[in-house]
Amino acid sequence: MLKRVVIFGGYGAVGREAAKVLAVWFPEIVVAGRDLAKARAVPGAVPMRVDLRDDGGMWRALDGADAVLMCVDEGNALVAEACLERGVHYVDVSASEDVLARVGRLGSADATAVLGVGLAPGVTNLLARLCGGAEVDVGVLLGTGERHGRAAVEWTLDALREVGPSWRMRFPGPFGRRTVHRFPFPSLGAAGVRTGLCLDSRVLTALFTGPVARLARTRKGRAAALGVLTRVHAGGDRFAVVATAPDGRTVSFGGRSQSRATGLAAALVLRSLPDMPAGVHALDRVVEPGAFLRELSTYGFDLDGTLGWRDFS
Repeated sequence: MLKRVVIFGGYGAVGREAAKVLAVWFPEIVVAGRDLAKARAVPGAVPMRVDLRDDGGMWRALDGADAVLMCVDEGNALVAEACLERGVHYVDVSASEDVLARVGRLGSADATAVLGVGLAPGVTNLLARLCGGAEVDVGVLLGTGERHGRAAVEWTLDALREVGPSWRMRFPGPFGRRTVHRFPFPSLGAAGVRTGLCLDSRVLTALFTGPVARLARTRKGRAAALGVLTRVHAGGDRFAVVATAPDGRTVSFGGRSQSRATGLAAALVLRSLPDMPAGVHALDRVVEPGAFLRELSTYGFDLDGTLGWRDFS
């Protein structure tokens, strides 16, 4: 059983959601980051000031830890390597292709690392597996009213440089048929999966994948877009992920707050770590997709599709 879990970036949108659940399950949750005041504000957690640019601080944070949840994109590979060398389990919610590749090259015979624990990659891979795993279209619809950290916005702006052709997909509930634009969400080895992005507002989707994407290709334009996107929040907080197979089979997962879904998914993975094999793995390789999504859906999310409920058991 895990006793001490350290969350780097635990006072961010995702980290706080994970800490809230983990504090109920485990004896000690440490929220670590550069801002001690923000760490102290997380209920039920032990605050710790840690600057990951300082190796000494990182090692002190790992002292006595059983597992680490990484909710920041800063020194991920170094933290992961330090964890695996010490036999400390490691879970990462990063969507950065570079981070995932660097951590993915590590190995361990004594600890488990799970990558792609989020919406995309993460839920996207699980839904694709449920649909057969090959030649699957995956659409991600995000709410424009949800607040995200600066690092998440920066990653999105950088990824906009690679926005590609669009296609139509049907989303659940009120969203209906929407145009999704090819977006470079990391696949973590899910060959043949095409991923696309749209926003809850059709107008904002057009602006985001058009003028904003072009603006983000220059240094000044990127800085201007970053300033606007980190301050302006218009729209709702509902999200949805849909996967469709060539034969028309469809499965979807969605609800309110992408950050909450990611935090809860990370918490569920941490709880299951002792039963997972040692080494570095993508999420969909160490959990049963249907069972994991069904458990996640019990926290107020929607899981539905044409596959049949037995496929979610």
